[in-house]
Amino acid sequence: MFSIRARKRRDGFALDVAIQVSTPGVVALFGRSGCGKTTLANIIAGLLRADEAHVEIDGVVLEGAGRYVPAERRRIGYVFQDARLFPHLDVMSNLRYGERRARRFAPHASRPAQAITLDKIAPMLALEPLLSRRVHQLSGGERQRVALGRALLSQPRLLLLDEPLASLDAARREEVLPYLEKLRDELAIPIIYVSHQFEEVLRLATHVVLMDRGKVLSQGALDDVSLHPELRAIVGAEAVGSVLRGTVESCDGGTGLAGVRIGNNSLQLNLREARAGSAVRVQLLARDVILATSRPENLSVRNVLTGTVARIVADDEDSVLVHVDIGGPSVLARVTRAASSSLALRSGLPVWVLVKTVSIRGHAFVEARR
Repeated sequence: MFSIRARKRRDGFALDVAIQVSTPGVVALFGRSGCGKTTLANIIAGLLRADEAHVEIDGVVLEGAGRYVPAERRRIGYVFQDARLFPHLDVMSNLRYGERRARRFAPHASRPAQAITLDKIAPMLALEPLLSRRVHQLSGGERQRVALGRALLSQPRLLLLDEPLASLDAARREEVLPYLEKLRDELAIPIIYVSHQFEEVLRLATHVVLMDRGKVLSQGALDDVSLHPELRAIVGAEAVGSVLRGTVESCDGGTGLAGVRIGNNSLQLNLREARAGSAVRVQLLARDVILATSRPENLSVRNVLTGTVARIVADDEDSVLVHVDIGGPSVLARVTRAASSSLALRSGLPVWVLVKTVSIRGHAFVEARR
């Protein structure tokens, strides 16, 4: 899908990254503020010249080997933290601006076979009721939806979203996130999503690039990166856990509970929007996982998984993180050192993993084509 290498030194900061992703979907650049995410995004977009760079999207080299395509001709739809709409225009005119950019900067031969039209984007982003409004009449979430629509109507080869929810309150973020999920699942456009909010990454990303101090610490599928020890320093100890991929086996419309197959086990979780066969991403926080060395009985906890201790690593002076193999995927459990010693936890030991249904966060998504 794309290949990016970039080096840039400025004001005592050094960016040196290499990213290669071969599957479509959402690539999240994740890390603390100041780690270099936006600098990299601006290099990709052509808004910042790197000291050394190679930017290639779907086989088209935009920068490198003596070639440099200016920002306005890269066909990258960029959505910023603030929507940057034209305040003197109504919503329809802002959207039409995206169409005019496509006609001006994208030669007919390079446009996608299935062009993105206003008739398609307006219902997808629920823009119809807003078309005649002025920008000052829009909420923050509505402005970001219009900005997304304008970017898509420019017929981009890549959609670049730089913390598009950062300026919104929690309610407005929850309002916009389902639209971003819809774009990911219904449009064949690669997306780079810049964020320092792990909840957004959990909801949206199919590939994660974990960044710190201008470097890539880890990159790959979210379930792999979620186990990276450097992630704890970024998200905090309370947010450490495992992200698991599964498939919905059954749904109960009455209770909203779905049975999800993960590894050799099945989890019950609240997932009303899912259907049988849907792909699901599940987050289990290490603090919510309980381990037992004998089969538990007569408990209110409905999720009891079987597994084997894979390894035990230090967490802090009072606790350890136990990696449990549940048939391929790994679950993280945080237990005290005293409990670990009392249970005689060790690699290879069979254990039962207990998780309350109310503690599980799950999100359905469309499996990326490989």
